Amino acid sequence: MIVVTLFMLAVAAVALWWLARQGLTAKPWLEESTAGNVPATGASLQPTAKIGLGVFLTVAGALFALMISAYAMRMAMPDWRSLPVPALLWVNTAALVVSSAALQCAQGAARRHELADVRTGLLAGGAAALVFLVGQLLAWQQLHLLGYFLATNPANSFFYLVTAVHGAHVLGGLVALARTGVRAWRDDEPGRLRLSVELCTLYWHFLLLVWLILLALLTGWAGRFAEICQRLLS
Repeated sequence: MIVVTLFMLAVAAVALWWLARQGLTAKPWLEESTAGNVPATGASLQPTAKIGLGVFLTVAGALFALMISAYAMRMAMPDWRSLPVPALLWVNTAALVVSSAALQCAQGAARRHELADVRTGLLAGGAAALVFLVGQLLAWQQLHLLGYFLATNPANSFFYLVTAVHGAHVLGGLVALARTGVRAWRDDEPGRLRLSVELCTLYWHFLLLVWLILLALLTGWAGRFAEICQRLLS
């Protein structure tokens, strides 16, 4: 439960930081000014899409936090039988890291108005994300061939559930990434293209962070970390 609590606190901290950064905590009705002058309200000057993504990531983070909490509580039951973690998951993790890094490079190129490098970064990021999704499906197939079916054990069900939900988020991100790629190839207005790339990059970093936490949970690292914390606190 320590790991779950830390994750939920991290989600709350990121949400508060985001809201403060966007100026959504300002109270413009309390501002005073002389007649004829428009006071500075402190309202957000950020694009609506960026604020919307921040809200979505907060909700998605809460969803994953609830799933992690349910996982941690369920694994304490006597009928829990841990399944072997396919080695392919490490390859998939590397692919997602490459995808996130490629989009970070694309974001830097967008700020420098280097359109060719933006296109390269988007292509590399999308290709690596597809490798990740195909690898996840292959990992499912490996477990299925070994007899670890969905309804065989609660551990199996949770493994398929958390990886499927995360994969669905990656798939949705690929749709947005494809739209950004179309803009890049159509020589869209630089400001709009830069914003689209920034949003995709932020979303991809979120997906990578969530996957690393899920991987730590599935491999048992999170449990060992919790035991160390409990020993230090006791």
